[in-house]
Amino acid sequence: MATFAAFISNWGEIVMKTFSEERYNEVLGWLFEQFPSYQVVGDRAYKPGVDTMRLLDSELGHPHRRFTTIHVAGTNGKGSVSSMMAAALASCGLKVGLYTSPHLRDFRERMKVVQQPVGGGEPEARMIEKQEVLEFLDRMQPVFESAAPSFFEITTAMAFDWFASEEVDVAVIEVGLGGRLDSTNVITPVLSVITNISLEHCQYLGHTLAEVAGEKAGIIKPDVPVVIGETLPETRPVFEARASECGSAITFAEEASQTFINVSLTDMDLQGDYQQRNLRTLDAAISVLCGTAWGREHLGVIPAAELKTQLREGICSAARITGLRARWETIRETGGGRARIICDTGHNAHAFRWIREQIDKVCCDYDNIFFVLGAVADKDVHAIAEYLPHDVNYIITTPSTHRAIDAADLANVLSDYSIPSRVAHSPQEAMAMAESLSSEKDLIFVAGSNYLVSDILGMY
Repeated sequence: MATFAAFISNWGEIVMKTFSEERYNEVLGWLFEQFPSYQVVGDRAYKPGVDTMRLLDSELGHPHRRFTTIHVAGTNGKGSVSSMMAAALASCGLKVGLYTSPHLRDFRERMKVVQQPVGGGEPEARMIEKQEVLEFLDRMQPVFESAAPSFFEITTAMAFDWFASEEVDVAVIEVGLGGRLDSTNVITPVLSVITNISLEHCQYLGHTLAEVAGEKAGIIKPDVPVVIGETLPETRPVFEARASECGSAITFAEEASQTFINVSLTDMDLQGDYQQRNLRTLDAAISVLCGTAWGREHLGVIPAAELKTQLREGICSAARITGLRARWETIRETGGGRARIICDTGHNAHAFRWIREQIDKVCCDYDNIFFVLGAVADKDVHAIAEYLPHDVNYIITTPSTHRAIDAADLANVLSDYSIPSRVAHSPQEAMAMAESLSSEKDLIFVAGSNYLVSDILGMY
């Protein structure tokens, strides 16, 4: 394997040649290899603190200061809330940047611009062009060589720089991990949103709900309003204290006496009953946003009834508009003797609590449910096992990443909870097994890991 220094010496030459898919894949491969992402290598990629990000930001001329931002943190739901927010604002005629992570199939999924096409119509999302990725890496190569940033710092800087060059009106920025020490926390938004709190990444965020809440609350900025989606007795005082310290107005979505936008789950293309919680958070966030100076300037000019209609249209079509995948997504309908297939990116105990409620609700609609499950080794699979639904047929597999927990080991954990399962050694084998055992009266459900979902999406 060539050294990093050797690659750096040839990087500019590689990038500046006429664009080709081969050169793009070569440089992107090096990006993943030399600046490993948390998605790929787990713990060793995590680099807490914003000092390096501030250095990159300074070298780029502070691009995030050239557009308005909305900051979204939380354990679960932040991707859905961010995507719905971006779709809603784009439906009001704004040019919206959307930065989320991780990606499922294409690195460029992480950064998108969402806007209405010329002449009107439903907004559309476009990812950063591959050539723009290469040009950014080439331009910043000397800085990367000296600063040794993390993969997430590079992608965050890339997104901010691209959004500035695209002259977006506003960008919805999803936190990567935590909040206080996350690379995205160099921004000063017009609105902060924290969806919910549960125990995850405890080695970085703390071993109590209060400690985790303290890290998430680190995105609250002085005089910037914050919306809290869900609270617990342990977390609410943490949020209240931070908001008071910052002089920031705080809104608890659970306490909203009325909805701002009348949206029903049945009208949305993001499915799953758990979206009701995300929708409540989003509704409160948009209501607060409309009351800010920025909101009055950009949204207040639209007549009230028309504004709510446009926001509603964006929310209801958020998955189609932004390209968000695998939120209780049906990737194949029942028919031709084949079972329906649904996949979801839920991968922690908090998410599986919602998944269990959903499966318990729909189980009577099917003769059998075949649950294809895989996980990465740094997840608390014992906590997940406690929330796994009953009366389903488990097929345990190993997602295609070296971070994955071996299928046989995961099956052994489930057996400790008296959960029987079949073992398949690859996602392809797991789906073949599920297909052979199921009929069109059954459901095949896939969850547990973004990697597993990515594997399955590549098959259908």
